[in-house]
Amino acid sequence: MGTIRKKDGSILNKEMRDQKEIRIKNTLNLIKNKILVMSGKGGVGKSSIAAYLAVSLAALGHKVGLMDVDLHGPSIPRMLGLSSKIKPEIAAGKMLPIRHSANLHVISIESLMGDDKDTATIWRGPLKIGVIKQFIGDIEWGNMDYMIIDSPPGTGDEPLTVGQTIPDAKALIVTTPQEISLADVRKSINFCREINMEILGLVENMSGLICPYCGKRIEVFKVAGGARTAKNKNLRLLASLPLEPEIVKSCDQGNLEILDHEDNLFVMEFNKMVQKIVQLTSEKTG
Repeated sequence: MGTIRKKDGSILNKEMRDQKEIRIKNTLNLIKNKILVMSGKGGVGKSSIAAYLAVSLAALGHKVGLMDVDLHGPSIPRMLGLSSKIKPEIAAGKMLPIRHSANLHVISIESLMGDDKDTATIWRGPLKIGVIKQFIGDIEWGNMDYMIIDSPPGTGDEPLTVGQTIPDAKALIVTTPQEISLADVRKSINFCREINMEILGLVENMSGLICPYCGKRIEVFKVAGGARTAKNKNLRLLASLPLEPEIVKSCDQGNLEILDHEDNLFVMEFNKMVQKIVQLTSEKTG
């Protein structure tokens, strides 16, 4: 095979590049549904939604992979209570994702680095692109019903790489009712449409707070901003999830057992969303 010489004078072997693309394609062929969880801005609970979704789908009996491509701010391992001492194993020349449960396996850059969780990841675009492709092609995911991909906020290298590398990925866009969040979400919507990525729908997170003392609803941000944006952009609003302090506390502790509390308002609304997603993806693959 021939070689390609880059501008800096280094040589990239075309055969090696072709083999890498083949590995990526073979991996993706074994995964039925790929869902990219993204947001226009940070602080809207995107990673939490990705973690909850993966755990919930696995609890329903689906084989799920959770891939954390938020390379500068990985948080998935801590949300799932995975110790930094747990590292991916190697088998037959391929890395195995970390087992969270029988049906859920996870990979994150945090699990590949040292024990110091405060270490900064200082990488430029090409290196980030390479790592994401390795997460797909060089890891033994096996047969999966769902691959949930947690992307950093915005429309930069990471979501673009996912969109270009996984052409059948579908976007789940998380926002809050706050206008500054909705403005950035509209950019995320336009981004998906520019690269021809199907949008499963919007999730409005932190949609009001139920007072633990009087039981009344407190509108922390605007009211129904996600619903209006979804309607204006001709998209589904998959859920309006209330702000739930116990959920936040449990997530910080790496304990998601609260998701089993079916009488919790957040859990009730979230489970409805999960069922909608299962139905939508089953319609596509069934």
